[in-house]
Amino acid sequence: MKSITKTVRVSLGDRSYPIFVGNGVLDDVDRFITARYDKVAIVTQREIPWQLKLSVEHEVFIVPNGESAKSLSTVEALCSQLARFGLKRNHLVIAMGGGVVSDLGGFVAATYYRGTDYINVSTTLLAMVDASIGGKTAVNLREGKNLVGAFWQPKGVFCDLDTLETLPDREYRSGLGEMAKYSFITDEDLVGLSLLEQVSRCAEIKAEVVAEDEREGGRRALLNYGHTLGHAIEAQSFHRPKDERLSHGEAVAIGVEFAARLAYVAGRIGESSLERHRAVLDSYGLSYKMPEWIDIDKALEFMARDKKSQGSLTFVLDGPNGLEVVRDVPESLVWEVLSER
Repeated sequence: MKSITKTVRVSLGDRSYPIFVGNGVLDDVDRFITARYDKVAIVTQREIPWQLKLSVEHEVFIVPNGESAKSLSTVEALCSQLARFGLKRNHLVIAMGGGVVSDLGGFVAATYYRGTDYINVSTTLLAMVDASIGGKTAVNLREGKNLVGAFWQPKGVFCDLDTLETLPDREYRSGLGEMAKYSFITDEDLVGLSLLEQVSRCAEIKAEVVAEDEREGGRRALLNYGHTLGHAIEAQSFHRPKDERLSHGEAVAIGVEFAARLAYVAGRIGESSLERHRAVLDSYGLSYKMPEWIDIDKALEFMARDKKSQGSLTFVLDGPNGLEVVRDVPESLVWEVLSER
């Protein structure tokens, strides 16, 4: 008997789309696309041990592993391959994998023929609860993460929980880093829920926020809780020995605890709130210890280029009314909290 599938809807008028969460939903992809498309390009990575069985003409395009795949050079190479395949605007791109693939595949779809339909087939926890939902697509520059991108909503998102069985422990933990942030956005305890309920609830929260603020003009920025420092840590992590590198979710967990300490030192929250942040991260088995190799000056440079920034250091911080975007945070205060390690 097939397991229960939950459907979450992202309500954006004529650009609304479903998110399917459950075991075995990979089998539903073919039925979803056959009535709409007759040619499909599947963008994925060699390390992903899952395949789609499609009854329409399709070809698989392999992109490099890791964050380095999110580059303009990869975009150019992939678009050239799609053109040789004969993909047109009325065809479909499937981004199958984790956050790197959904970011890259979505950006290619957003720009190829000035906009080609795509769907996300998520095979990592991080993609299921965050990266594959909401239409934010992007690639990186040497100067920072996700600085070149577009808003381009998918036509559907498939989250097959079976794919998580093959996910390495560290990749799974990376998804937990994103999942933990939702506990602070809605003040809910998600730890005690089943995996199906956890993933679908995170998808619901993000869908609600995206429907309210699609282009990050207001509340959607709260989804970046912990990401300002998290992205700065990731940027430095790329250049560390392999055994010292941090995944996105691991860096976000450190960023969440840092944001809580920053809010505490700034007098926005009390000690009990700070300890709750740590307790939630502990409940997910996430470390929030600042790496010894962090260069504070470089971290400040990266944070100053954060997308929320408008010429000053800007963070999502907790406070009396919950999370909010706080601008003009003094550099001296950020330095002080970062120096605590």
